[in-house]
Amino acid sequence: MLLGSQLRRLREARGITREAAGYSIRASESKISRMELGRVSFKTRDVEDLLTLYGITDEQERASLLSLAREANVAGWWHSYSDVLPSWFPTYVGLEGAASLIRAYEVQFVHGLLQTEAYARAVVRRGMKGASAADVEKRVALRLERQKYLLSENAPEFHIVLDEAALRRPYGDREVMRGQLQHLIEISQRPNVRLQIMPFSLGGHSGESGAFTILSFPESDLSDVVYLEQLTSALYLDKHEDVAQYETALKELQQDSPGPDESRDLLRGLLQLS
Repeated sequence: MLLGSQLRRLREARGITREAAGYSIRASESKISRMELGRVSFKTRDVEDLLTLYGITDEQERASLLSLAREANVAGWWHSYSDVLPSWFPTYVGLEGAASLIRAYEVQFVHGLLQTEAYARAVVRRGMKGASAADVEKRVALRLERQKYLLSENAPEFHIVLDEAALRRPYGDREVMRGQLQHLIEISQRPNVRLQIMPFSLGGHSGESGAFTILSFPESDLSDVVYLEQLTSALYLDKHEDVAQYETALKELQQDSPGPDESRDLLRGLLQLS
């Protein structure tokens, strides 16, 4: 995505159309579009030809961009789990691992970055009916691997609003749910985690369209991305007007929900009832 955004900036600065850029590398306009969105792999020759077309002659600048192209084609650690993942999800895992700020609203279950191993196993079993025990465990292992990023030295900021429904809907037995609630109380006290609970008592709210995640990146050239998961696919929205609407919805959810301290009290109350 970073390389694609750089190529788009260079193309637009020279006033070159996507069609003309595609012609220069023997490709279609749509391929240039996919390249600029970071949705396809990059051939070094194509990047070299585009840089020449865009008038980039400085050797250091060319070398830097070509290095990005090589890095973009290196498979991430999550690709070893691709056999148990839906085709659209590895892209999300890569974006999540590159984000410096993750903001989300979740209603069906606890967000994957906050799930205990036992709760994650119950969720995966429910979602992968008929899957072998080995495939279930591999999916759980991926989820636990993702969580390491949240606890790492360079951990992102994670702001999450959980609907009360996600906490009252049981996955696993009573002990699994108690363990999950206790984990939420503990992890919500980390300095990079802001957890709020949207209570039933509020009634209607701005999260009526369902769960979503907004990913922000440290590179200034990268726009925020909204991730929307569907039953058979996922949407990745990066147009400013789309992102802005989801940011507004999340801000309203945060404003309407009790703050982190009050939300922990809600979690403690649910723990006593479980």
